[in-house]
Amino acid sequence: MTQLISWDDSGKRFFETGIDRGVLYPVDPDDGSYPEGFAWNGLVSVTESPSGAESNPQYADNIKYLNLLSAEEFGCTIEAFTYPDEFAVCDGTETPVVGVFVGQQPRKPFGLCYRTKVGNDLEGNDHGYKLHLIYGALASPSEKAFNTISESPEAITFSWEVTTTPVNMSGKQAVASLIIDSRTADATALGELEAILYGVAEVIADPDATPAVTGVSAVEGRMPLPDEIVTLMTP
Repeated sequence: MTQLISWDDSGKRFFETGIDRGVLYPVDPDDGSYPEGFAWNGLVSVTESPSGAESNPQYADNIKYLNLLSAEEFGCTIEAFTYPDEFAVCDGTETPVVGVFVGQQPRKPFGLCYRTKVGNDLEGNDHGYKLHLIYGALASPSEKAFNTISESPEAITFSWEVTTTPVNMSGKQAVASLIIDSRTADATALGELEAILYGVAEVIADPDATPAVTGVSAVEGRMPLPDEIVTLMTP
């Protein structure tokens, strides 16, 4: 008899590592869209922390009749060396005058996109990647420890606990997180999605002008909602 299941085949020893290409998308309060993205440099980690989906057994006829699950929620912790200026309003900080920052203000929701690498035993870290999109995020106040410079200096890292409010998705329960895997997603559609997420610059030339005129047209990055992504990624 031949065994069909095998383990640790060459090229199938997968792992995930790293985080890069962080983008912040403040929410437009008028329509709940994410119309503009800002690069988040210095992103150290995003620790995803789902909660809920807890068992609530129901008993009848002297037996365990059924098992209900509580609603599942998505949260995360963001750690970074720095953050975009546009994140200030999401962290409860406003600027009434240039150079003056006022805390304890209303916190505004935002979206977040980041990328993690998928590696294997043959290609290392370059086998593929996953795009992670988080919707309806709201950052909670967090500690900031400022320490003296010593013989072993360390850069300060900032950390935020984040809760989410899911957004609607056709045919599914409301969702707060979405993942796109480059290994299985259509490559052309994925390229189009990344152009939407990160923005794109197009060179415009008018050969009939004298002298010839060349310019650049920029389309700012934005974070599409789940229904738009599913439509885009459907072959």
